[in-house]
Amino acid sequence: MQKISIQKLKWLKSLQSKKNRDKEQCFVVEGEKIVLECINQIPEKIEIIACLSEQIGLIPQGLKFKCLLITNKDLDRISNQKSPNKLFAVIKKSTPNPFNPNLNFLILDNIQDPGNMGTIIRTADWFGIHQIICSENCVDVYNSKVLQSSMGSFLRVTVRYKELISFLEESNFNITGAFLHGAALEKEKIKNSNAIMLGNEGHGISPELEKYCNQPVKIQGLGGAESLNVSSAASILMYEWTK
Repeated sequence: MQKISIQKLKWLKSLQSKKNRDKEQCFVVEGEKIVLECINQIPEKIEIIACLSEQIGLIPQGLKFKCLLITNKDLDRISNQKSPNKLFAVIKKSTPNPFNPNLNFLILDNIQDPGNMGTIIRTADWFGIHQIICSENCVDVYNSKVLQSSMGSFLRVTVRYKELISFLEESNFNITGAFLHGAALEKEKIKNSNAIMLGNEGHGISPELEKYCNQPVKIQGLGGAESLNVSSAASILMYEWTK
C-alpha cells in the first residue's frame, strides 16, 4: 500500500480552509465512525482514504486502492482535533437535494459555533427533520468540527445557505422563532409551524428577520441562567414540534 506523499499531505491540510474546500469541492471527515458511515453510504464520493497501517483492515477490499498510509506524525499535521483520529477520508461534495417547501425545516441565523451547528444537525436527524436553511454568515457545514459534532448526520440532513430575507420574502411559511421576549412555548401552537428559526449564540435572531416569525416563543426556565445554549433550545423545540 502506498505511503501518502508530501503533496497529498499538504492538500489534506489545505482542506481545513473553507476557501480551499469550495475551490476543490471536497471536504475531510475524520474518525472511524464517520469514515465508515461514508464508506457504507457514499462510497462513490470518496476521493482518498488516509489511515495508519493498523486501520487498513477496516477498509473494504473495493476501496483499498484509494488508501494512503500515514504516520502518527502526519496525524498531527492534518487533524484539527486535540487527540487526532487515525482514519481520514476526503469526500467529494454532493449536489444538495432540492428544497421541499412541503416538508418541515429549520432556519439558522448566524450560528457561529461549529459544535452548536453539528449538534443541531444531529438533533434534526434524530427528530426526522432533514432540511436546514442557513444564513450566509453561518459556520460552514463542512468545517471539521461541525462534521465531527454531527456524528454522521450531515449525510442525511441537507444544509443550504441562502440570503434569508429574499428567501423568506418569496415564501409564506408559518415560522416559530426562538426569542427571549416570546410567548410561553405551547406544543399545540408550534405543531402548525412549517419551520423553526434559531438565532446567533450571543444576539439571537437578527431584528430584520423577526417580522418573518409569526409565532415568537420562549422556553421558560426555573433557574437563574440568562439563556439556553442554542443547540439545547433547538432540541427542546424540535421535541415539542415533532411529538
